[in-house]
Amino acid sequence: MLRSVILAAARNKWVERRVETTPISRGLVRRFVAGTTTEDAVRTTQQLADDGLLISLDYLGEDTFNAAQAEHTKDEYLRLLSSLHAAKLTEAAEVSVKLTALGLLFDPEGAYVNAKEICDAAADAGTTVTVDMEDHTVTDSTLDIVNRLRVDHPKTGAVLQSYLRRTEADCKEFSGPGSRVRLCKGAYKEPESVAYQARLDVDRSYVRCINALMNGQGYPMLATHDPRLIEIGLDRAKWFDRSPDTYEFQMLFGIRPNEQKRLAADGHRVRVYVPYGDEWYGYLMRRLAERPANVGFFLKGVTGKN
Repeated sequence: MLRSVILAAARNKWVERRVETTPISRGLVRRFVAGTTTEDAVRTTQQLADDGLLISLDYLGEDTFNAAQAEHTKDEYLRLLSSLHAAKLTEAAEVSVKLTALGLLFDPEGAYVNAKEICDAAADAGTTVTVDMEDHTVTDSTLDIVNRLRVDHPKTGAVLQSYLRRTEADCKEFSGPGSRVRLCKGAYKEPESVAYQARLDVDRSYVRCINALMNGQGYPMLATHDPRLIEIGLDRAKWFDRSPDTYEFQMLFGIRPNEQKRLAADGHRVRVYVPYGDEWYGYLMRRLAERPANVGFFLKGVTGKN
């Protein structure tokens, strides 16, 4: 019920205007979004890198409906990569891109061309790209483009979502040598025919996917804030005799920052997913809807009790 209410609010323009103008919302934005500009993103990246953390930067926006919007998004990523390179931050930072923001829904080939240009720029800057996953209707087209990008850029990352019934098989397919896979639970409302609905089933799928990735020859990136799943990830890494440089944990900017630093201090690679840009409202609402427990994480973050 709470998830449905939050998702409905995410589409309501009146609620969006009210949220954007309240003082607590400005606190949410400052805590969970790096800012609106390239400069804000680079500044936050430097701060996190100084704490021994890795970073993946996401320019907020998706579901573009014309070539001009897609071009704008691509150009921002090129500007960001140039700025990261100039600041000597590309050893710590990569970028995450959504293919719908690059035109996937109206021009799949154009989305590939835009993504390829971003991957080329990332390689020139000395870093990598991870292609974000979206709802199940674009899973196949997204993975197809990832495979095409990997021809020239084999370290291009893919994202797989444990709530989809197909994902365990996808993890096995994408766990070959050099493959980088971010495993998350999933943030979209999906039908039961393609996705597990119960939290326990999603978590069990996540564990099966951890095993598939850790048993493979790629580089697993475990995106979770769940303490149980983090411990299982650490246990599975030991079981499959993986050294700390062969996998990483990922968490969202502003959520469990102390845990991020603790894991990093213990010698684990930890990457923080850092969003920035004007379209922060939809991002925050989807993160709240992803798991009702995130409401508590966000509130603790605003009050400084995390």
